[in-house]
Amino acid sequence: MGRRCDTNRRAPKIVIGPRPAAHRPTTDGCTSCACLAPGWRGGTYIAVVQGLRIRSRDGAGFTLIELLIVVAIIGIIAAVAIPSLVRARISGNEAWVIGSLRAIGSAQGTFAASCANGRYASALDTLGTGPSGGAAFLSPDLAQAPSVSKSGYTVSMTGTAASGPVACNGSTAIASGFHAWADPLAISTGTRHFFTNTSGTIWQATSSIGAAGSDTASPSGGTPIQ
Repeated sequence: MGRRCDTNRRAPKIVIGPRPAAHRPTTDGCTSCACLAPGWRGGTYIAVVQGLRIRSRDGAGFTLIELLIVVAIIGIIAAVAIPSLVRARISGNEAWVIGSLRAIGSAQGTFAASCANGRYASALDTLGTGPSGGAAFLSPDLAQAPSVSKSGYTVSMTGTAASGPVACNGSTAIASGFHAWADPLAISTGTRHFFTNTSGTIWQATSSIGAAGSDTASPSGGTPIQ
């Protein structure tokens, strides 16, 4: 029979650290005045001493503090990376809008010079149809009425109606001038508003200029970007 220990000699305490050399199991499974729980596999030696009985725990796995540290690191990385991703997305959206307004201005110039006797299209879809057997003036992704929503922005166009012969593509939606504008769908998709007109200049603003803008004059509150 294994040795019995006097459990009244000392108060309970916690032992944390390397496995003591003195606590090597004897042939009966106990050390001198200490019993080691089975399953100890060389992890951190953590034992609760109750009197002189020792129960050991396997050191494998994560502690609560380690898990909290990992969660904190993930939170810091997310706090730094997410705003940068949003800014990159906004920059990409705004670059697409500026390019689209330039494409609209170029299409209107070609339409006026070669198809409508100096007049302009009053709607985006009018530019989506070319003369008989010819190519469209504007790509299909932009030539939609009354507006097109893409890359976080809504692009629209209008113009002052004008009379005259039918355009070469059969359109009667003709104007003496035009102005187009783009507004972000949400704060997370864009922070600037854009506007262009017959002059070919593109303006930016902190609020929408919209249909109230002029076909020829600079918009109030707008800053030219070219």
